[in-house]
Amino acid sequence: MKKKILISINPEHVNNIVNGIKKYEYRKIAAKQDISSIIIYETTPIKRVVAEAEIVEVLMCSPEELWQQTKSASGISKEFFDRYFEGREIAYAYKLGKIKVYKTPKTLSDFGVKAAPQSFVYI
Repeated sequence: MKKKILISINPEHVNNIVNGIKKYEYRKIAAKQDISSIIIYETTPIKRVVAEAEIVEVLMCSPEELWQQTKSASGISKEFFDRYFEGREIAYAYKLGKIKVYKTPKTLSDFGVKAAPQSFVYI
């Protein structure tokens, strides 16, 4: 069975994901296990788990190649992207499918998580 991961995302990016502007979630490290979706924890000031995004595909390539493949639906600037992946030879992106926004935001403890993850945590 595929797992889910919980990741921390800042409110600006969460908004763009929910509104369909940002269709890729970029990461320096990808989950090693097969995952079906990302559970989205919105960082300060919200500090709640607000949505879940289906993962359609996981992309892995050089940052420059990744940008070329995803820039039209990145929801971020090239400058932000370059800063994030600076010094990296490999970059990852989760291509997002259906987004389910929770009617009532949940807490981390609802998922058995004590603190917001730096990269991700399996659920």
